[in-house]
Amino acid sequence: MRSGVRLGVDVGRARIGVARSDFHGMLATPVETVARSADGSADVDRIAALCVELDCTEIVVGLPLSLSGANTPSTDDAIAFAARIAAATKTPVRMIDERLTTVSAQAALHTSGRAVKGSRPVIDQIAAVILLQHALDSEASTGNPPGTAASELGPDPQGDYRD
Repeated sequence: MRSGVRLGVDVGRARIGVARSDFHGMLATPVETVARSADGSADVDRIAALCVELDCTEIVVGLPLSLSGANTPSTDDAIAFAARIAAATKTPVRMIDERLTTVSAQAALHTSGRAVKGSRPVIDQIAAVILLQHALDSEASTGNPPGTAASELGPDPQGDYRD
């Protein structure tokens, strides 16, 4: 298992949930919810600042695929966002399948007795924790870095996205 703090990023259209791991890569915990910038780079700048503040060695971004495993418009958005984070931080970015993380986060919130309504920022953070914990557990069980390097999913020389 590689050591170093990792950030987990759950990209949404309105908000971005952020989680972090401990140095040993054992446990994911929530950090904050970042508002998604419609234009500009405030969202990427905040994630880059968190990466510096926490001395992170890797960023794990959720890859939202359809239930059948196909790409969706959200997939393309997450890949583009991951590329922006990689460029802003110069930190390795990996993408990991995030199907059903938000559903799992909502279920966990409901089970704890908290109403889902009005808890969107918390749900985004929980989804980021679930995503990052899955990545950490995957690496611990296989010995391999989780998911796929974002650079392998970005645009190819013709501008089309790889998959």
